[in-house]
Amino acid sequence: MRTLQIEPLTKEAFAPFGDVIETDGSDHFMINNGSTMRFHRLAEVQTATPECKAIISIFRAEAMEMPFTVRMLERHPLGSQAFIPLLGNPFLIVVAPLGDEPVSGLVRAFVSNGRQGINYHRGVWHHPVLTIEKRDDFLVVDRSGSGNNCDEHFLKEDEWLVLAPHQ
Repeated sequence: MRTLQIEPLTKEAFAPFGDVIETDGSDHFMINNGSTMRFHRLAEVQTATPECKAIISIFRAEAMEMPFTVRMLERHPLGSQAFIPLLGNPFLIVVAPLGDEPVSGLVRAFVSNGRQGINYHRGVWHHPVLTIEKRDDFLVVDRSGSGNNCDEHFLKEDEWLVLAPHQ
């Protein structure tokens, strides 16, 4: 088993997997008679077909016990999926590049600072939401429509990855 090193979440490091949704370092312009900064188009909702619709949900997640063994990853080939923390808590992100199957040796782990959300690009392999707090809430933007929107891949035992506690 390989232990994943948890990296700080940055736009540059996460670019192969999707978008980091944050205001720090993002362009903005003033609206509402100068009383509001609009950080415009921080991510795009991707859908595969015209009948797919972007939807907004709230996920309430429970923390997994650490160290945590990553045994599976999933992807959404028909649309992107965004997670925005609602309570300002850091959370963990585990991703692998696009491909027919995730490659264990290319899996990476990131930690959000609690003010950053993420948008997985269509088809990017990722672990379901991993909160650090006992319970946390996330605003989720993804797609709804016909067709299977989730592929799961269960890693072979010799490919399992250990996610050590975040420090």
